[in-house]
Amino acid sequence: MSETTAESSPEQLLDLALQAADRAGRLLRDGRPADLGVAATKSSPIDVVTEMDLAAEKLIVGFLTERRPDDGVLGEEGASVSGSSGVRWIVDPLDGTVNYLYGLPQWAVSIAAERDGEVVAGVVAAPMRGETYRAVRGGGAFRQADGARPEPMRCRPAPTLDQALIGTGFNYVASVRTAQAAVAQRLIPRVRDIRRSGSAAIDLCDVAGGRLDGFYERGLAPWDFSAGELIAREAGAETGGRPGRRPDPELAVVASPGVFAALQPLLDELGAWHD
Repeated sequence: MSETTAESSPEQLLDLALQAADRAGRLLRDGRPADLGVAATKSSPIDVVTEMDLAAEKLIVGFLTERRPDDGVLGEEGASVSGSSGVRWIVDPLDGTVNYLYGLPQWAVSIAAERDGEVVAGVVAAPMRGETYRAVRGGGAFRQADGARPEPMRCRPAPTLDQALIGTGFNYVASVRTAQAAVAQRLIPRVRDIRRSGSAAIDLCDVAGGRLDGFYERGLAPWDFSAGELIAREAGAETGGRPGRRPDPELAVVASPGVFAALQPLLDELGAWHD
């Protein structure tokens, strides 16, 4: 049953995103075949897509368009609908595909609702953690464990940069990954340590929930960070790209405010935004 365009408050959009992410998460968790293989590749032979990525995106897009047929959709695996309502869904059906392929638990479903170009609601569901993270713009961020009530999320009080635990990720294009490794080599003596989970969406939520002090990565697409960035901001984190810019494919930086103030200019100086 479809909804009217007028029924598009952030809270209503969040509720639909939660339902869609829950359905896709259960499909991915419970439906993973034992002989799961690669269905396609993207930017390089090791940047893979599985049949489950495709099935999860089909489920999410079908669920959302049935209920809101006038909305736009942007999905990592090819879904692209312009829409006429002013609302666009930004969907990563399986963030952390290589982890999923190998049976590692760090993967998530990420769904953001954008209205008139601004993200107003976001959900990241991490089924193997038994947790779902959510936010609406101006309404705070929340983490919900399976069967429990949602609890507010807040980023950690900012330590000095040398005591900060920082997450990052690496591109699947070898030349880009090599440059990223060089940046990480120069950064790691300046921080407590660096973590690389394989899921940007989960890393952003870990900044929001105090499990990381900061996160940065080059090469992220809107479906990688739209939901997680909103969740982190609503939990008190600062977000940006290069100094004076919003997060974009060149660079995304998300951190506790004091860490952000030190980390963002340092990453710019180290050239984290280019090869």
